Amino acid sequence: MQLTFSNPGFPYMLESIMQFQTDAQSAFWSEPLYHFYPRLDRAHAERLPLPRRKEYIAGQMEAVYRELEGTLDEKAAAYAGWWERCRGQVTEALSEAFELDCGGILNDMRAFVTLNPICPRYLKERRFDLFYLNSEKGAVGLAIHEIIHFVWFTVWHDVFGDDAAEYERPNLKWILSEMAVEPVMADERLSSTTPYFPREAGGCIYPYFFGMTADDGLVMDRLHQMYRERAGIRGFMEESYAFCKAHEAEIRAQIEQAEQNGC
Repeated sequence: MQLTFSNPGFPYMLESIMQFQTDAQSAFWSEPLYHFYPRLDRAHAERLPLPRRKEYIAGQMEAVYRELEGTLDEKAAAYAGWWERCRGQVTEALSEAFELDCGGILNDMRAFVTLNPICPRYLKERRFDLFYLNSEKGAVGLAIHEIIHFVWFTVWHDVFGDDAAEYERPNLKWILSEMAVEPVMADERLSSTTPYFPREAGGCIYPYFFGMTADDGLVMDRLHQMYRERAGIRGFMEESYAFCKAHEAEIRAQIEQAEQNGC
């Protein structure tokens, strides 16, 4: 597995930011920008129609980019150095978890270091964004989260033979993939690379998953049990997806409530 880190430039960052500043986005996705950049007037921005909102955010954030361009380049180099220290053990752990030789795949992954506090990932292009305020260990921990998605869906497609368009938010397959990161990350070779594990340290998945319930129990407890008792990774995928499908309405209702509350 090969992963490169770089500063993609301000035009890319602006488009990344604006994905989460439309009227359709909940507070969970839109609020972090204003938290990290208090120079932005949220109330003013949200009153503007989308084209003018983009102009306003661009004007403010381009000034931030000019101030931090050198820092972004330095962060990319630092993240790359930490990744190289961890790459061998990560590759070994994921190869075992997914019953696949990960050393021979995913050699074109890219991580873009940006100003966006929300970090989208793009399966088809094998790239994702990282927020520049992460430490080296934090950035690599988040990178491993995204790499797990890349490997997960590589195997998933072999199992289900479905359409890759179904792997993105808000599909249930996306939801399961986000939850499944934690059981996989429990391997000490992976958990030791991130400051966000265990969940008491912040968690390596969206926080609203931790309290999510279904079938008179915590969903994450059930997934951990399935993963420990799995008949191979393919068996885990099939069993966990069947469980989520059976409780989809409950799962979605809890996600919607959490995202509307911004937490």
